[in-house]
Amino acid sequence: MNILILGSGGREHTFAWKIAQSAKCKQLFVAPGNSGTAQVATNVNIGVNDFDAIKELVLKEGIDLVVVGPEDPLVNGIHDYFLNDAAIKHVSVIGPQKVAAELEGSKEFAKEFLYRHNIPTAAYESFTKETVEKGYAFLETLNAPYVLKADGLAAGKGVVILNDLEEAKAELKSMLLDAKFGEASTKVVIEEFLDGIELSCFVLTDGTNYKILPTAKDYKRIGEGDTGLNTGGMGAISPVPFATDEFLNKIEERIVKPTIEGLKKDNLPYIGFVFIGLIKVGDDPKVIEYNVRMGDPETEVVFPRLKNDLVDILEAMSQGTLDKIDIEIDERAATTIMLVSGGYPEAYEKGKEITGIENIKESIPFHAGATLSEGKVITSGGRVMAITSYGDTYQEAIKKSYQNIEKLHFDKMNYRKDIGFDL
Repeated sequence: MNILILGSGGREHTFAWKIAQSAKCKQLFVAPGNSGTAQVATNVNIGVNDFDAIKELVLKEGIDLVVVGPEDPLVNGIHDYFLNDAAIKHVSVIGPQKVAAELEGSKEFAKEFLYRHNIPTAAYESFTKETVEKGYAFLETLNAPYVLKADGLAAGKGVVILNDLEEAKAELKSMLLDAKFGEASTKVVIEEFLDGIELSCFVLTDGTNYKILPTAKDYKRIGEGDTGLNTGGMGAISPVPFATDEFLNKIEERIVKPTIEGLKKDNLPYIGFVFIGLIKVGDDPKVIEYNVRMGDPETEVVFPRLKNDLVDILEAMSQGTLDKIDIEIDERAATTIMLVSGGYPEAYEKGKEITGIENIKESIPFHAGATLSEGKVITSGGRVMAITSYGDTYQEAIKKSYQNIEKLHFDKMNYRKDIGFDL
């Protein structure tokens, strides 16, 4: 098969790395890709939302399968674009249709779905600028901390957790009246705070059948001890040590099954990955959010543990035969540490040369915000590179990643030195 991956991050490099290992993959393209995908595939300089240019590429290269990495094109309806065009509707697209992608595109849509299908989640209400006064009143009924979420896509930065009631009211005003997150915060969801430890569950579905991939846990805050601003993710670990068989069974019965059934009941056409952000409260799992794609940096620890040929799985997803696949998992732990640009997640500089990649041993460097320029690998984003390692324990894997990070350098390189500290 000729396969196209859309996206340019660490997740997409991991997809490319895994797909390139398959005997079923004839030619592999990534649009736009990065310096890492360039090693295993052909990068094509097309944006993920340029659907017409993507169509041209698909026809020119005889693409059979399109794997959508990020959420944007899914929320913008790329799957529907293919289905509605006679020239390309035969091409398999991995990713839900637009109406189902609203599970990530709108926090309110996701909350309504969770309530409708009796899936455990935090109590909530949603507000607009017309009902901002009601929002203040609702905040007064809650105990601190206060959780405010921009309804739309805000590049992973639209969730704010505050301990002070007056600050929470000011934040609500800033989101609704001052459009802090632009279009994304024309509606804001306020939730009760759930106290517990988070983890991510990844589910594959062909629309009818489902398979569960290994769990992972990522670390969102920039600072050690989970302090400071939220980022796209600073590292991840798989499997999650506290996710016992009993707990995983609760996730499947109370959350995964009703989610897949709910998609069918609500006529939400879904072929792709369901990312379920969970929190363990006491001994019970509750849903924090849905994403309609694989997580990043969790992909960098989940896919390396997948023993199957990924193309076999993607084919089964597109053909509705996922029930015929047995998922095989590497028993070893995998961990990844994200190297970021100094200043991230706020202002940072790009174009810094990355040296020492060739010295890495026993770890896999997944490129994220990195690109090729005149034969050199240079930084092009906030999250630059994810260093993934295997180990018999997650502690051993983490140690390997840190040992290899010492061989790497770019100006103002930053990373968390405590990934896994809370386990």
